[in-house]
Amino acid sequence: MTDSQHTRVPARERRAFPGISPRAYEHPADRSALVALRRLTGFDTVFKALSGLLPERSLRLLFLSDSVRVSEEQFAHLHLMLTDACRVLDLEKVPPMYVSQDPRPNAMCVGMDEPVIVVTTGLVELLDEEEMRAVVGHEVGHALSGHSVYRTILLFLTTMALKVAWIPLGNIAIMALVTALREWFRKSELSADRAGLLAGQDLDASMRGLMKIAGGNHLHEMNTEAFLKQAEEYEAGGDLRDSVLKILNVLPRSHPFTTVRAAELKRWSATRDYQRIMDGHYPRRDEDRTASVGESFRQSASSYAEDVRTSKDPLMKLVSDLAGGAGDLGGKVRDRFGGFGGRRASSEGGEAPGGRGEDGRDGSWGDATDG
Repeated sequence: MTDSQHTRVPARERRAFPGISPRAYEHPADRSALVALRRLTGFDTVFKALSGLLPERSLRLLFLSDSVRVSEEQFAHLHLMLTDACRVLDLEKVPPMYVSQDPRPNAMCVGMDEPVIVVTTGLVELLDEEEMRAVVGHEVGHALSGHSVYRTILLFLTTMALKVAWIPLGNIAIMALVTALREWFRKSELSADRAGLLAGQDLDASMRGLMKIAGGNHLHEMNTEAFLKQAEEYEAGGDLRDSVLKILNVLPRSHPFTTVRAAELKRWSATRDYQRIMDGHYPRRDEDRTASVGESFRQSASSYAEDVRTSKDPLMKLVSDLAGGAGDLGGKVRDRFGGFGGRRASSEGGEAPGGRGEDGRDGSWGDATDG
C-alpha cells in the first residue's frame, strides 16, 4: 500500500467520549469470563508470581531494537490514528506503538506495567485508512480496559506450556490456566471490537476490516450481507454434533471466528446502548468505584440468558427448551443429534421418528445478527 492510499479518505471530526469507562463498551461475557478467571483455583498465585517474573523490559527492548516505533517521523498516518483514538476514548497516556515485519496480518496490545501496541506489516498493507483506524481503536480499547496484562500472561503461559510438556502433570496445570485465559480473551475481543467502532465511528470500515482478515485483499469479490449470512449459517446449521465440534474448534483460538465477530459488532451497533454512547450518555471512569458489582453480574446473566433464548445453535436451543420445562428429554436429545436413533430404524425398514428430514434438522433458521 502506498502513502497516497493512506491519504485518500478526507479527515473528519469524530465524537469524543470524555471520561468514558470501559464498562460502556465491554461485552457482558467479557466481564463474566474475567470474574470466572480470577476465581480459578491458583490463578491469583500464578498472577502474582508472573507479575515479577515476566521479562517486560526485555520485551520493550526487543520492539525498540527490531521494530519501527510509530511517531510523527515514522508511520505518521498511524501516529495520527493512535493519538486520535486515544483522544476519542480519552486514554490520557498514549501507549507506544510499533510496526513489526511480519506478512501475517495481526495486532496486539501487551505489557504488565504499561501497554504496548504492535501491528504487523501484513496488517498495515492489507487495510485502508478507515479500516486501520478501527484496528487501532480496537487496541486502544484493550489498553483502556487493562486487557494487556492478561494477554501478556497468556503469551507467556502458552510458551511455557511447550517447554514443560515433558513434565508429568506440569503441562496439564498450565493448560488449564491457558484454556481459561483463552476463553476470557475471546470475549475481550468482542469488547475491543466495540471500542474500535467507537474510535473509528464507521461501521462499514469495521466490517470491511474483518472481511479482509478472513478473505484477504479481495473486497471486490466479497459482499457484506453474504459474509454476515455465513455467521447465521454457522450458528444455526447442523445438530448437536456440530455444536460440540464448534466448541472444540474454538478452544485453541485466542480470537472468536471472524464472521461471528462481524455479526456481533453489527448487532451491537443497532442497539440502544450504542446509540446512547454516541449521544453522550455513558458510564464514566470516575463512577467506576461506586459501580455495583451485583448489577454487572445481573447484566452478564441477562445477556447470557438472552443469548441462549435467541440462539439458533442446536445445543443452545436444547438448553433453552430444557430451561423452559420442555418434556421428552430423550427425544429432544435424539432429534438434536440428527435423529441418530431414527436413521438406524429407517435403515432397518422403519420410518425415522420425529418427522424430520434425512439430515435430522428441524428446518429452523433465523437472524443471528456483533467483533
